[in-house]
Amino acid sequence: MRPNELPGVQQLRRLGKNINGYFGETIDIGAVLTDCANAAQAHGWKAEEIRIAPDLSYPVFTRTEGSGTPNSQSASLRQRIYLSTGIHGDEPAGPLAVRELLRSNAWPAVADLWLCPCLNPAGFLLNRRENAEGLDLNRQYLNPTAAETRAHIAWLGRQPPFDLCLCLHEDWESHGFYVYELNADNLPSLAEGMVASVAKVCPIDCSEMIEGRPAHNGVIRPSFDPRARPEWPEAFYLFSYKTRLAYTLEAPSDFLLSARVEALVAAVEEGLREFCSAAR
Repeated sequence: MRPNELPGVQQLRRLGKNINGYFGETIDIGAVLTDCANAAQAHGWKAEEIRIAPDLSYPVFTRTEGSGTPNSQSASLRQRIYLSTGIHGDEPAGPLAVRELLRSNAWPAVADLWLCPCLNPAGFLLNRRENAEGLDLNRQYLNPTAAETRAHIAWLGRQPPFDLCLCLHEDWESHGFYVYELNADNLPSLAEGMVASVAKVCPIDCSEMIEGRPAHNGVIRPSFDPRARPEWPEAFYLFSYKTRLAYTLEAPSDFLLSARVEALVAAVEEGLREFCSAAR
């Protein structure tokens, strides 16, 4: 039995709503971020606002040694983990998955955490991929002109290096879930474990080519060469300046929103479990 034909998962079918763009379910991003802030406060996270413009900002949350994390360990043994989502305003599963993760509070005890739940609030208000100026923020990280990206880069510059970065996304054209891996030091891969965990709740895109890149069983390992990237996504910036290990998780947005949220939550939980277990 193929992974994406498990009982229950085999009943999931593409909705056929996305024609030349995303036309699925939408969310009230303000309400979702309020829920995230409430859950973060309840579980000891520190909240901060990144100011983009006089009338536009977004929250970031951190939970590190000494900020309420249970079972604290020596800083030298702790893993610094960054998660982000919501860089595209037509990808609602990411912020919903982050809300679920904050509410469940099942983070590894050895992890210090940095979390950006919505990098493009204006895009969500407009229900479109780009920001209010029509810029794709996930192509802005080499030569940033967007205020959102410049503010994000400035905030990242004040943070320490990360041991692992996870960027949560959706793909309205995809046949199923898939993941990009940037792994400079050839560390044990988290990709296959994440894909296997998602296969229990959501189809996997097993295409041999995804987004013009070779793929194998839902995993893409793109080139590290910066010359191959005339426009940098967030993950490539993180990989170039903040981490040696980065994953971009892509849920298939032509499927039920609940399945996409469950897929992203499953991938994050499995990735963090594997990474922190290996680091002990």
